[in-house]
Amino acid sequence: MTPLPKDFTEQTQAIFGDELWNDFLRAMQEEPPVSIRLNPYRLSNLWTVIGGQPVPWCHHGYYLASRPQFTFDPLLHAGAYYVQEASSMFLDEVLRQHINGQGPITALDLCAAPGGKSTLLRTAIGADGILVSNEPNGKRAQILAENIQKWGAPGMYVTNNYPASFSKSGMAFDLILTDVPCSGEGMFRKDEGAITEWSLEHVQRCSQLQREIVGEAWQCLRPGGLLVYSTCTFNTHENEENVKWILENFDAEILPVETRPEWNITGSLLPDFSAPVSRFIPGRTRGEGLFMAPIRKKGDAAPRPWQKNMQGMRKLKVISENRLPESLPQVELTYEQALLYLRREALALPSDAPRGLLTVSYLGLPLGQVKNIGSRANNLYPKEWRIKSTHHEGKTMVLVQRTPNEQ
Repeated sequence: MTPLPKDFTEQTQAIFGDELWNDFLRAMQEEPPVSIRLNPYRLSNLWTVIGGQPVPWCHHGYYLASRPQFTFDPLLHAGAYYVQEASSMFLDEVLRQHINGQGPITALDLCAAPGGKSTLLRTAIGADGILVSNEPNGKRAQILAENIQKWGAPGMYVTNNYPASFSKSGMAFDLILTDVPCSGEGMFRKDEGAITEWSLEHVQRCSQLQREIVGEAWQCLRPGGLLVYSTCTFNTHENEENVKWILENFDAEILPVETRPEWNITGSLLPDFSAPVSRFIPGRTRGEGLFMAPIRKKGDAAPRPWQKNMQGMRKLKVISENRLPESLPQVELTYEQALLYLRREALALPSDAPRGLLTVSYLGLPLGQVKNIGSRANNLYPKEWRIKSTHHEGKTMVLVQRTPNEQ
């Protein structure tokens, strides 16, 4: 592994203290855990994870025993599950404790790519909820749109705008997630590029940008609404100090999250700041670095019907909208055929397959569409989504489907 920067080591050891720092250093030499989150919009309760262990703070999260070749699992591309780091799934626990029973929720994920927290958020707010997933970077917004479309839940919009566009739009949200761009210290174990890009100057730039983003988000959060602030970094400048700044500069109150001792979640590491924040630190918790704090906007206002927010949506750059899928005849593919389809190669369907537009599926889950003209089927899988790699080591299996009598 790339050596940790000297400034990072000195700063983080001072924040953690010797015991926590030694736990962290030991974890940095270990393989990070692999975890996925199931999609209840795609799967029935008959599906199960092979050798999976539940992530305790997320209803649909599971640790895997090892990392498979996810690229070659058609069920991943069908949106049956999302590969997500387990600490990030703590958002599920936060939302269960603070938005359950509030009725239809209108939510905004302001910095959403690649989409892990957005797909979790959409599941958490319930069938009647609406989610706008935004990403300012154009290329990352396209990746976000792909993952959102594959998740398949209705009521999801993908936008490509800077945060200021939302504060100017006149929209009002019940829930805003600000998973802000950060210095990425919590990704060091998984991404050595994050180590080489780190610097004290980068930390300070991120801290300032994070405050700007929260300031824009606060303007479109209704009174009584919930803002969830999160990073994947360790230093207090981007975490506790920013939460303290929010509490001092806005009409805000931080909300506690009840956790279990065996989760080994760390609280505030900033001296003289005891607000109930949650830190996930490798070596203590089974996951990567995460900081999260739910913050309520004081006051009260009735949720705004989504129709009133649509005027503001017209001022934004909308990339995609998830609607209920078109009902088409469905043709089941084998594993080998599914990979051909995902590579956007030619398919030969059974002679009795209907002509025209069809949905092709794998293990009953839709992968996309083809146009069957008889002698061949034109592959309509989006070009930008296709699998480019050809090397894989046999069939990848992450999920299996049980029969009802196996329950």
